[in-house]
Amino acid sequence: MQLIILTSETDFDGWRTAARALALHRVDPADVTWTVQGQNQVPSGLSEASHLPPIETESTFSVPVHFIELARVAILHRDEDRFALLYRLLWRLKADHDLLATMTDPDVAQVNAMVNAVRRDAQRMRDVVRFREIGREQKAHYAAWFAPEHHIVEFTAPFFTRRFADMPWSILTPDVCAHWDGHAVSFTPGINQVEMPAPNKLEETWRRHFQPDRPLTLQDEPRKRRRNLPEASILEPLLSDAERWTGGRMNPRAEISMARKPAADDLEALREEAAHCRACPLWKDATQTVFGEGPRNATIMLVGEQPGDKEDLAGHPFVGPAGQMLDRALEEAGVDRKKVYVTNAVKHFKFVPRGKIRLHQKPNTLEIRACRPWYEREVSAIDPALVVAMGATAAQSVFGKITPIGKSRGRLIDLPDGRKALVTVHPSYLLRLPDEEAKKLEYRRFVDDLKIAAGLQAKTPRAA
Repeated sequence: MQLIILTSETDFDGWRTAARALALHRVDPADVTWTVQGQNQVPSGLSEASHLPPIETESTFSVPVHFIELARVAILHRDEDRFALLYRLLWRLKADHDLLATMTDPDVAQVNAMVNAVRRDAQRMRDVVRFREIGREQKAHYAAWFAPEHHIVEFTAPFFTRRFADMPWSILTPDVCAHWDGHAVSFTPGINQVEMPAPNKLEETWRRHFQPDRPLTLQDEPRKRRRNLPEASILEPLLSDAERWTGGRMNPRAEISMARKPAADDLEALREEAAHCRACPLWKDATQTVFGEGPRNATIMLVGEQPGDKEDLAGHPFVGPAGQMLDRALEEAGVDRKKVYVTNAVKHFKFVPRGKIRLHQKPNTLEIRACRPWYEREVSAIDPALVVAMGATAAQSVFGKITPIGKSRGRLIDLPDGRKALVTVHPSYLLRLPDEEAKKLEYRRFVDDLKIAAGLQAKTPRAA
């Protein structure tokens, strides 16, 4: 009997190395016991890991790449038998390379069910995690609580580093806590739920355990210790209705919500859902939500900053003076306006009343973050080849962080999802320039920026 002790619940590399050695030594799955270091589940008579003799030849074997992909995700499942199941599949794949195509096979069906469960749990984490602000302004930190069904925190953390790249945050779970300082993600031991404080003790407890002057990373510790060291709890679930992202006013300085995602191609359902958005207080004074418009198969998505007075009343983006200037510039640049999807980073008009006049007011960072899920879901639905960010607010939404216009303008930039981005000014900026010569010069630069988009539109097959 072979005893394999892995270093952690998610030790895929350790499992892969051990499984390959076992298979090359022709060790039957029934003769292998798998466990994790620190667990008290070692069968009697097997107190230490067995050491396989070295492989004297360069023997090797291959398995489908799809199996490796399945194994990487399935190993995050909480089922204690997952290591044995994966090795059993590996053993069988040596003789039957097409085994994974047999969906009625019990082992194949079980591993696919595990993978689906892990991915659902990861999506649930992306959908319902809400951050609460601790501190104010430059010293602010954001914390959230989540109780995963499976070991998906490290797997899902990169999503949050992209979405909330410009704010320091911590996601606390019973398994492991993830922390982002704006540069790198680190992990610390999970929370002891028994010691979880009352809501009014949240800030006090967080500062005692996780304030910045205490090192957040335990990367020098062995993974087994990171997993099992006791740690005081610092947070109870922030919202009892965490599954809901609407339902009453939310303080943008206290919470950031993440909207649930419908089918990627269901723009009408997305537009209807956005009409009831309450993710920040801007909805209270605005006339209506102003959602994006354009063809479903647009190759270019233009992202403005927010609706203006005319857009707020009409319910359509870019119908005011800035929209008229945009249409003229697009035509001069050679961009087919009918094949462009137009939207805004913020969907509600933010303004300051001055008698009968409503003066435009720039959205703040938390309002941009609260609205960013709508932009992301529009991108998912349209699937454009190029996203044009017009103005600082739009650039912050597209890149997930404050992005200077001057340094980024006039060139194609690769986005993490494989698309291209182009940064330029907002047409309303041109309208505000008092000097006519400066206005003409900046308008030509704006048209030149849009010509880059025109070139990409012409090269994209579905633009024809």
